Amino acid sequence: MTPIGIPFQALPRVHGAPLGHGRLRVDPADFRVEEDLGFEPDGEGDHRLLWVRKTNVNTQWVACRLAELAGVRPADVGFAGLKDRRAVATQWFSVPATRGGEPDWSSLPEGIEVLDVAAHRRKLRRGALRGNRFRILVRDPVPLSGSLSAVVSAALVEQRLGEIRRLGVPNYFGEQRFGHGGANLLRADALLRGAPRRTPRHQRGLWLSAARSELFNRVLARRVSQESWNRPVPGDCLNLDGSHSYFRAETIDEDLIERCEGLDLHPTGPLWGKGDPPTGGEVRALEEAMAASLPGWGEGLARFGLSQERRALRLPVPDLDWGLVPEGLRLTFTLPAGAYATAVVRELFLWPPESNSA
Repeated sequence: MTPIGIPFQALPRVHGAPLGHGRLRVDPADFRVEEDLGFEPDGEGDHRLLWVRKTNVNTQWVACRLAELAGVRPADVGFAGLKDRRAVATQWFSVPATRGGEPDWSSLPEGIEVLDVAAHRRKLRRGALRGNRFRILVRDPVPLSGSLSAVVSAALVEQRLGEIRRLGVPNYFGEQRFGHGGANLLRADALLRGAPRRTPRHQRGLWLSAARSELFNRVLARRVSQESWNRPVPGDCLNLDGSHSYFRAETIDEDLIERCEGLDLHPTGPLWGKGDPPTGGEVRALEEAMAASLPGWGEGLARFGLSQERRALRLPVPDLDWGLVPEGLRLTFTLPAGAYATAVVRELFLWPPESNSA
């Protein structure tokens, strides 16, 4: 079956052609992510916060293993966000305290290591985190010329990183959002077009999220092509950096332009659902055209009860840094919750599709 989504590497870039190509995730340790909740455990309460390092396993599977050991339902285990499978990821989970005493967390399966346990008052909710810190190894980076004896110029890398620090990158949803070969989008398409299917709530949620992400990526790709992804347009909904709040700008003045140039404000794109887009003018026309490009999706997302939300089109990366190591090039940076590290790496390098299993 023909894929529905736009291939991740085919989405338009803003900083020019990639500097070279390399390999990602050759080993899980090549892709390290550490979660930052933005708050400390309460130190008391009826839940336990577990600081867990997982290796080459997915977040949902870890939550199920924690539930089994604690003798609670998987739905009772909380976590703030899904982390990549083929990675070494350190994140928090919450588990209700049980009458049988503290479980032996050291008896968990291979790939799960509990580093710390603290008391907490409530279950950890999805999205309740500040962001994530990444350390990514790009192995064997070479120029696009393909010469294996050449190396990517350090001066070019530093110049490109400087541009990214100054301007940010398009805030695309990464390809892992869409499943292997875009399978989540194919299932979402059938679901949204009304095909009868009984599915677990968790899986249905993944498919609907993938559909919203594809619509967002299409809007963002068009705004990149129009060179308006990082500048305000009349009718835009502008997001205040570091927050979920936004406001509609009917007219664009010098103050708004300067605030966008200073990364204080960002244009936003739609996370589709019921209700009309809050944008106006040509921005709204563009968003509605992208929704219409996938017939039945907008109506289907509304039918499943999702509401219109907004996501910034631009992703700031002010602390992006790099260094050479014997295996290749190491990138380090911090991203806010919901952002994808591969959206940053793609502005620097290409990599084989099989490097992105998550």
